[in-house]
Amino acid sequence: MNKLLPVLGVSLALTWVTGQANAAAEAGTIKVIRGSVSIERAGKRAPVTVGDRVMSNDRVITGAESAVGITLRDNTRLTAGPDSVLSLDKYSFDSTTHAGELDASVKKGTLSVVSGKLIASTPEKVNFRTPTATLGVRGTDFVIEVTDRGTD
Repeated sequence: MNKLLPVLGVSLALTWVTGQANAAAEAGTIKVIRGSVSIERAGKRAPVTVGDRVMSNDRVITGAESAVGITLRDNTRLTAGPDSVLSLDKYSFDSTTHAGELDASVKKGTLSVVSGKLIASTPEKVNFRTPTATLGVRGTDFVIEVTDRGTD
C-alpha cells in the first residue's frame, strides 16, 4: 500500500496538469448554428454542432447562407455571418481576476462582437485583425466586415 501512494500521487498530479492545460486552451462553446459551419483545428477540418468546444488557435469557417454564435468563457459573444473565416489566434481568461487576452482575426465575412468580462477588465489585451487593419477594442459592441476576400 505504501508503495502505491507515490505512484497514485504522481498520477493525480499528471491528471490535474493535463486538465489545467485543456482548460487553458478552451476558449468557448458553439451556442447557435445556421447552415454549414466547421472548425479547423491542428490542420483538420470538421463540422461542428451546438455545444462543441472552441479552442484557442481554432479557425471557424461558415458557408454560404450560414452563421455561428460562439460564447467565450468570459461571456464575450461572437457571431460570424455567411462566408466568414474567424481565427481565434490567442485566448486566455482567468475567471477569478477577469484578466486574460483575446487576439482574433477576421479573414473574410462579418463578425459581430458583444463584449464580456475580458474587454471590461483588460481592454488593451483585446485585438481583432482583418487583412488590412487591427482594431484595439475599447467599447462594448461592434461589427467587423471584410468585403475583400482577403486570404484564407
